[in-house]
Amino acid sequence: MIFAFLKGLGIGASLIIAIGAQNAFVLRQGLLRHHVFTSALICTLCDMALIYAGVAGMGTLISAAPNLLIFAKWGGAAFLFAYGARSAWAAFHSGGLTSKEEAPRSHMAIVVSAFSFSLLNPHVYLDTVVLLGTVGGQQVGIARNLFAAGAMTASTIWFFGLAYGARLLAPLFAQPIAWRILDGLIAIVMWLIAVSLLCS
Repeated sequence: MIFAFLKGLGIGASLIIAIGAQNAFVLRQGLLRHHVFTSALICTLCDMALIYAGVAGMGTLISAAPNLLIFAKWGGAAFLFAYGARSAWAAFHSGGLTSKEEAPRSHMAIVVSAFSFSLLNPHVYLDTVVLLGTVGGQQVGIARNLFAAGAMTASTIWFFGLAYGARLLAPLFAQPIAWRILDGLIAIVMWLIAVSLLCS
């Protein structure tokens, strides 16, 4: 039984630990110390819901619903292009950011952004719902629940570790140039992911 949990933990970790829009968002909020818990919690809960849906059999439905993926594809690309533009502006037109200089975004703005990064991305559905759903669906009985629990544990550890561990990098980001580089990299990542969505 523990093998099923560890299998879910390992596969879940391998899917989530990558440079992506959602992780870049959580990292930035952690560095700024703005609504850190909210950012990590929403991303974690969204992942948990998608993992549960996949293991429960939603992966088959997603695969057979091209209209849903098309909506997520265009909506996600538009959101990522806009967020990338915002990051590019911060990198080139500001005097550089520090955690004390940037005005905190509203709690609702963070909530909307967190949900957008978590749900407006077809790759999330294909990886989390379809892939984890396929592997998890092969488990029998309690092993299926343990597999899902393992994948959910990986998401929880990763998002909260990333959000609260980001403050360890605070001394580095006391320099405005570090924020400029980070914002520039985030803009590039957002745009590359948006292009990959439109080309897929």
